[in-house]
Amino acid sequence: MTTIETPAPASDGLGVDQRLSLNQGTIKHADLATALRVTAEAGVRSIGLWREPVQEVGLATAASMLSDSGLRFSTHCRSGFFTMPEGPARRASIDDNLVAIDEAATLAAAGAPGSAAVLVLVAGGLPDGSRDLAGARERVRDAIGELAPHAAAAGVTLAIEPLHPMYATDRCVVSTLGQALDIAADFDPSVVGATVDTFHIFWDPDVYDSIERAGREGRIASYQVCDWKTPLPADVLLGRHYPGEGVIDLARLTRAVADTGYDGDVEVEIFNADVWASDPAEAVARTAATFAASVSPHLGR
Repeated sequence: MTTIETPAPASDGLGVDQRLSLNQGTIKHADLATALRVTAEAGVRSIGLWREPVQEVGLATAASMLSDSGLRFSTHCRSGFFTMPEGPARRASIDDNLVAIDEAATLAAAGAPGSAAVLVLVAGGLPDGSRDLAGARERVRDAIGELAPHAAAAGVTLAIEPLHPMYATDRCVVSTLGQALDIAADFDPSVVGATVDTFHIFWDPDVYDSIERAGREGRIASYQVCDWKTPLPADVLLGRHYPGEGVIDLARLTRAVADTGYDGDVEVEIFNADVWASDPAEAVARTAATFAASVSPHLGR
């Protein structure tokens, strides 16, 4: 029997995969300065930022801090939340999304070479009193239609992130990668793509066909990894785990994404109270170690 060895991924002197990006949500309670520092000190070369810590210091200051860190910028999290019917709340949401697009463009320009101007969109749940999931999804399409010209002018890709169906009513009416791609199909792939997040899509029996479609259409704007295991906590939003510590077939999913030709950064995004309570530097180190063991071998070069 012939043994085929997987090529070792590129890494730095610390053994950290250079395609690994730390999503700032993994160390949620660290301020921006701390997040940038512990990420760089761990040898991780890329970071995905969240809007709230950026806004705490101001966009110009955040961009300067990112530039000084030497890190790449992989995504801006998050915007969206525009499933409500027309009215003041929807107008306010659209306006806030326009601001988020500008933030993503500024931060991507400030990041190290290889940074990506990607804004992650979480659609939003059902409006109060509604049971109309299909109608809410159409309002997502309409909102993206309003945002797409500004995103195109700013050079930003809007990355629709499907969330696990348990979040359909309160957080995201887009539950599958296929649904995200159907919405994105109305727009240029450079302007509207999708976020492939293993936590949210691993269960889908059509996931591998959808990943192949996303690659064929050039719509994988971001690949995010973490793991799932049960029992879920009381707050199911916090049920994410380090890669390789749960039941998700990260090997097959990662190979499927890699086979599409996706060669961008791969973010680890973990929402977990125990991870958040740990020392940020320890969390980043463990992220890098678990990524190296469970994801890196399947990325290829």
